[in-house]
Amino acid sequence: MASDPSTRLMRSAAGGAAVAGRGGGRGAGDGFGGGRVGAGSAPGSGGRWTAPASGGRGSNPVPLRRIARLFSPYRGRLGAVLALIGLSALLGMASPFLLRAVLDRAIPHRDTALLSWLVGGMIAVAVITQVLGVAQTLLSNRVGQRVMHDLRAAVYRHLQRLSLAFFTRTRTGEVQSRIANDIGGVQTVVTTTATSIVSNVTTVLTTIVAMFLLDWRLAAFALVLLPVFIALTRRVGAERKRIATTRQGTLADMSTLVEESLSVSGVLLGKTMGRGQALAERFQKESADLAELEVRSRMAGRWVMASIQMTFAIMPVAVYWFAGESLASGSGAVSIGTVVAFTTLQTRLFFPIGQLLSVGLDVQTSLALFDRVYEYLDLPVEIAERPDAGELRLDELAGEVRFEDVWFRYEREGGADSGDGGEGVADPGPAAAPEWTLAGVAFTVAAGTRTAIVGETGSGKTTLAYLAARLYDVERGAVRIDGVDVREVTLDSLAAAVGVVSQETYLFHSSIRDNLRFARPDASDAEIEAAARAARIHELIAGLPDGYDTVVGERGYRFSGGEKQRIAIARTILRDPPILILDEATSALDVETERAVQGALDDLARGRTPIAIAHRLSTVRDADQIVVLDHGRIVERGSHEALLDQHGRYAALVARDREPAGRGRREDAAPLAPLRSRADGRCRRRASTSSARTTGSPRR
Repeated sequence: MASDPSTRLMRSAAGGAAVAGRGGGRGAGDGFGGGRVGAGSAPGSGGRWTAPASGGRGSNPVPLRRIARLFSPYRGRLGAVLALIGLSALLGMASPFLLRAVLDRAIPHRDTALLSWLVGGMIAVAVITQVLGVAQTLLSNRVGQRVMHDLRAAVYRHLQRLSLAFFTRTRTGEVQSRIANDIGGVQTVVTTTATSIVSNVTTVLTTIVAMFLLDWRLAAFALVLLPVFIALTRRVGAERKRIATTRQGTLADMSTLVEESLSVSGVLLGKTMGRGQALAERFQKESADLAELEVRSRMAGRWVMASIQMTFAIMPVAVYWFAGESLASGSGAVSIGTVVAFTTLQTRLFFPIGQLLSVGLDVQTSLALFDRVYEYLDLPVEIAERPDAGELRLDELAGEVRFEDVWFRYEREGGADSGDGGEGVADPGPAAAPEWTLAGVAFTVAAGTRTAIVGETGSGKTTLAYLAARLYDVERGAVRIDGVDVREVTLDSLAAAVGVVSQETYLFHSSIRDNLRFARPDASDAEIEAAARAARIHELIAGLPDGYDTVVGERGYRFSGGEKQRIAIARTILRDPPILILDEATSALDVETERAVQGALDDLARGRTPIAIAHRLSTVRDADQIVVLDHGRIVERGSHEALLDQHGRYAALVARDREPAGRGRREDAAPLAPLRSRADGRCRRRASTSSARTTGSPRR
C-alpha cells in the first residue's frame, strides 16, 4: 500500500512535470514544520518522524562491519595508509632507546662520536616521522572524502528511487537534514577518526611493548588503571550517543522550520497571517534547545575525562617515586637513563590513549548519525523496476491506456484518513484495513482519443492519474499501455511515454532555459524556442530583458500562474510524450488566462492520448469520453451530450457548474456565515463610533 499524496513533490522522471498532492496538514501551532511524520504518526499530528514499519531501523544500531564496508572499494589506499602508520609507530619506538643510550652510555663515557650518531638518529627519526605523517594525512583524507561522496550519493540516489508515498509523509526539511546535517556530522569520523584510531592503537601497542622491554615493573605500575579508564569512557560514550540522537532531531526540526517559513510561500503566509513574530519566537526556542543540547553533549562525562587527564599528568611523577623507592630499597636498581626513557615513552603513550578515549566518545556520537543515515538507506523501494522489465518503444507506441478492475487504497497511518480517496469504499476485508480509494475501476482510453475524468473532490481522480504514471502501484487489477502492464516496463521508458501537467507547477530557481531543458538535457536552443512557441509563451519570454536566461525565482514566483503553467507545458512538449495526463491544469486560473493555457493544452494534446482531470466541466465538453467517479467507483461514462441526457451525476455536476456566483449551494455558503456575522458587528461598531464622534463625545 502507498501513502496519502498530501505534500508537493517534483518527480524528475516524469518528463520534468510537476506532480503535486493536495491537503496535507503541517502540524499543530503556527503551521510550519509541525513534527516529523511517519508510521504511527498521523499527518499533521506534530509527532516526531518515525521510519515506516517496513523499512525503519527502529532502535537497532548499525553493525560496525557495515560501516567498514564503506571503505572496501579503497583497500589499496587504506593498505598504504596502514603501512605508513606502522612505519611511523616503529620509528617512534626508536627515540626512547636512543635517549637511554645517550644518558647511560654516551654522556657517562664522554663518547662524543657516539653522542653525535645518537642525536643524529633522533633528529632523523623526527624528520622522517613528520614526512610520513603528511603523506598519511593526504591519503587518509582522500579516502575519507571519497567515502563521504559515496555515502551522500548513495542516500540521494536511494531517495530518488523511493515512491511518492515516502515524500508525502516526510517533511522536506527532514530529508535535507539527513543529507546535510547527519552525513556532514560523520565527516570527521570518516575522514580522520578511522585512521586516527589505527594510528593511535598502533602507537599504544608499540609503546607498551617498548615500555615492557625497558622495565616490566615500571610498565605494570604505569598501566594498572588503564582498564578502569576504558570502562568509564564507554559509559560516557553511550550517554553522548543518546544526546546526539536528540540533537539531530532538533536540527531536523530547525531545517524544516527554515525551509518552510522562509520560502516565498512561507514568508507570504506568515506576513498575511500576522505570524512573523510567532515564527521568530518558535525558531528562537528551537535554537535555544539546540544550544542546550550542545552544552549537554560537551559536558557529558567531562568530569570523567578531566579525572583521566589529571591521572595521566600525575603518573610520570608516580613513576619517579616508584623508581626512587626501588633504588632506595636496592631491589633491582633502575638506571637514570631507563627512568627518563620510560617517562618519555609514558608521555608518548598517554597522548594516544587520551585521543583514543576521546575518539571513542566521538565514534559513539557518530554511530547515532550513522543509524539515521542507514535508516533512510534501508527504506524499501516500493515502486521497483523488475529485473526483466521491457522497454516501451515510443516510435511504435499507439497510446492506448486501459484500466482493468483497478483497486487501490492509501496506507492508514496512525488513524489518518485514506487520503485522496475521500470517504472511499468500504473494504470487504478486515475491519482494521483502510478504505478503498478506487474500487473496481475499469475503462479504456483509446489511442488518440480525449478522455476526461470528473467527480467531487476526493473521488479518486488524481489517484487514477498517478496510477497511469506509476507514481503508485495498484493493489489489485492492472494498468496497461498498449496491452503492457506498466509494472512490466522500465521506469525511464514509462516516464518518456507518460507526461504529467499538474495544477501546481514546479519551477527550479534557475533560468527559463534550464527549467525547460530539464525535460531534455540535449535539447537545442531552437527546439526550446519551438516548444515555447507551441505553448504560446515564446513572445513573453523573448520580450524579457534576459530572454530565456531570465531567472524564474523561487518556485517561479516572478511569473503569474498562467505563465508558469505555459512554461510547464513547454517543458512537457519538449519531452514529447505520446500520453498526457492533465491534472486540473487550469482550475486555479482566471477565465482569460485559462483560455490561453487551454489553447496551449489543446495544441499539446493534438496527436496524443490526453487524459484530463478537471473541476471546471466547461473544459472537458469536447472529450470523446467522460468518466464520472464517485467515492472511488465509476458511476457514469459517455460523451457530454449522452451523460446530460441521463440526468444523473454528471448532469448534476454540470448544473452546479453553471450556477451564478451569487447562487451557490447553501452548504457552500454556511461556513461564511460566522465571518459575515463578525463583519456586520464590526460595521455596526464603526458606525456607532462615527456617530459618537459627530456628537462631540470624547474618546478616552
